[in-house]
Amino acid sequence: MSAPTALAPPVPHHIAIVMDGNGRWASKRFLPRIAGHKQGVDSLKRCARACDARGVKVLTVFAFSSENWQRPVEEVSGLMDLFAVALGREVPQLHADGVQLRFIGERVGLSARVLQGIEKAEALTAPNARLILNICFNYGGRWDIVQAAARLASQGIAVTEQHLSQAMALAHVPDPDLVIRTGGEWRISNFLLWQSAYSEFVFTDKLWPDFDETELDLAIAAFGRRERRFGKTSDQVCIPPSPAVA
Repeated sequence: MSAPTALAPPVPHHIAIVMDGNGRWASKRFLPRIAGHKQGVDSLKRCARACDARGVKVLTVFAFSSENWQRPVEEVSGLMDLFAVALGREVPQLHADGVQLRFIGERVGLSARVLQGIEKAEALTAPNARLILNICFNYGGRWDIVQAAARLASQGIAVTEQHLSQAMALAHVPDPDLVIRTGGEWRISNFLLWQSAYSEFVFTDKLWPDFDETELDLAIAAFGRRERRFGKTSDQVCIPPSPAVA
């Protein structure tokens, strides 16, 4: 009798990542901080390809928070320029790879150049369905909740959990199964406050530019060892579904 085949570990449908550590990666190498952000773009491309290869269907990344405007003017300006350049350079290949790009966050205050790049990227990749890549740019979890509540109030819709979820900026995808934060920090920094209520979390000391396929696999393996109960007991989670009635 042949040995039973081991079940493959579950793969998260939706992974969200706080891409932290670009500036420290550059500082360790006596480089300007913007060099770390440029390296971070390459890491994101690598991570998106790896997620697709492993069967992940949604990847959401925290690229620029609403609090990041408080950073030095030179760094913010450099980030905006890098973002605009990266859109023009990387979007055609992402489109060819079947990636649908969605940009999540407040667009008021962004430059015309950045807005044009965002709108063109979303329009070009809209039909794609191989991988949804949500880029949270000028985003904050509190902003997300407030804008959702304000939208409901303006339409005279009762504020309920269901209605709020439907008005959130990520209503087009399921909530993240796994949230990863790189860079050694143990906080979520105003990222997906509503959507991560029952997400599993993995924190790694790896700086974002050094985050590779091996680190992704370690995070997915950790996810596979978790028991997701969603408020239930272990016994309830393990109860097999009732057979269908003929």
